[in-house]
Amino acid sequence: MISIPYINLTEQWKFEREELLPIIDSVLSSGQYIGGQEVSKFEESVAKFCGVKYAVALNSGTDALIFGLWELGVRPGDEVITPPNSFIASTAAIVQLKAKPVFVDVGEDQNLDPSKLEKAITSKTKAIMPVHLTGRIAAMNEIMSIANQHSIPVIEDAAQAIGSRYDGKPSGSIGSIGCFSTHPLKNLNACGDGGFLTTNDEKVYTSVSRTRNHGLVDRNTVGEFGSVSRMDALQAAILNYRLARMPEVTEKRRKNAKSYTSLLNKKNVFIPEDKPFEFNTYHTFVIQVDKRDELRNHLLSLGIETSIHYPIPIHLQPASKGLGYKKGDFPVTEKQADRILTLPVHQYLKEADLTKIAETINQFYQ
Repeated sequence: MISIPYINLTEQWKFEREELLPIIDSVLSSGQYIGGQEVSKFEESVAKFCGVKYAVALNSGTDALIFGLWELGVRPGDEVITPPNSFIASTAAIVQLKAKPVFVDVGEDQNLDPSKLEKAITSKTKAIMPVHLTGRIAAMNEIMSIANQHSIPVIEDAAQAIGSRYDGKPSGSIGSIGCFSTHPLKNLNACGDGGFLTTNDEKVYTSVSRTRNHGLVDRNTVGEFGSVSRMDALQAAILNYRLARMPEVTEKRRKNAKSYTSLLNKKNVFIPEDKPFEFNTYHTFVIQVDKRDELRNHLLSLGIETSIHYPIPIHLQPASKGLGYKKGDFPVTEKQADRILTLPVHQYLKEADLTKIAETINQFYQ
């Protein structure tokens, strides 16, 4: 029986139910289910939160990546540089456009290693897509410097990093485009799929706003053939409510991470260090350990649920066979895939939960 769940959406609903029900009732009573004030309010609020001029609400973070890459000019046969240790959606977005993902290995913090970036650039490189894994923004100063030298746009996969900052800059505001997910497991989470794109480019904003809605200029005029990737009003209303609580949620997750860092024995557990210029929001709290699978099973036997993000690198997935990569091509990513373990870090954990998890891990290695 699970006594400490990895994620606790039922507890979130208990905590928010009294305030969310009237909001949900208001949307359903309005008869405005697609578009409208709630969606516009979310776009304005989340753009301000992310420190950009514009945000476009979409139906997933994956669509944000696809639309974003397209706006940067990625077309069939082009190359996009990205790490091989993300969720599959990062690479899938590139492949959906019939472009080629070019992988670059990561550093000890699981983010793209900028020292290996320049070697991957070719005449076909159309974009660079760092992934801010775990809620830690990639080394954007170095990445942007290299990208600018080669006149290559950067698109941030910030699906896991809402509210994170790097050298004072919010995630999604550093590259040309930022892409976010509001999947139920994210820190800023809807009650279903959702996502959004951020940018300071008015042309990108206008184009994506139109493309997500069939390419309609108005009800009867299609300016260009588009797609359907609208965030519905109900999800937007829920996100408006939860966006207002983001500072509180982030503070609790950071406090939980700090407790883990203090309690866990660093002799047996590696935790990437927070750098002074990083503000990490801990979508996940990932440790790197030997005997990972044995530890995970031991924790589960005591009712402690964990996860792995991600056990199979993208270049070793069956879907990647045609990309030409093999085992051994990205040794840091592959080593980490065998050692990483994601501990519960959600905002509903109690201090006693954190202590139990840390003590159980420490005792396991004695």
